[in-house]
Amino acid sequence: MTFPKIRVIDADGSQIGIMASRDALKIAEDKGLDLVLLNDKSEPPVCRVMDYDKFRYQQEKKNSAGTKSKSTTLKEVKMGYKIGEHDYQVRINQAKRFLKGGNMVKATVTLKGREVQHANLAQGLLRRMIEDLQEVAQIQQEPKREGRNLMMILSPAK
Repeated sequence: MTFPKIRVIDADGSQIGIMASRDALKIAEDKGLDLVLLNDKSEPPVCRVMDYDKFRYQQEKKNSAGTKSKSTTLKEVKMGYKIGEHDYQVRINQAKRFLKGGNMVKATVTLKGREVQHANLAQGLLRRMIEDLQEVAQIQQEPKREGRNLMMILSPAK
């Protein structure tokens, strides 16, 4: 510590007071703990007597928990516009399972060859899918055309 005077907080959170850095280090050593600088911007700087390894572990755990909760993956359901009824129901059930698991779903209708002329039928298929999934999904991105594909993105309903 390069500061002449510091404010010291005990391991249990109670304030010990303002003292010289070497006195605070002595207190920490007597307790078998470390003196950790929390805020060097304040006057005098704030330090805490604590187990530094435990503190660092808790910080890493808190940071990793924050990133885990945000991760949602994008699952894709592909089909052609002339899909059979049973195959369509399989895709709907697949999408429901993904949505209930907290994932976003990208529904793609692929148009091959001259099927591009029937893009309106593919649009109708995606609209039907929206109606069938309305209780478990909300539209994240409206159906749109990308080259030979029509696609939309659905997210889990709140």
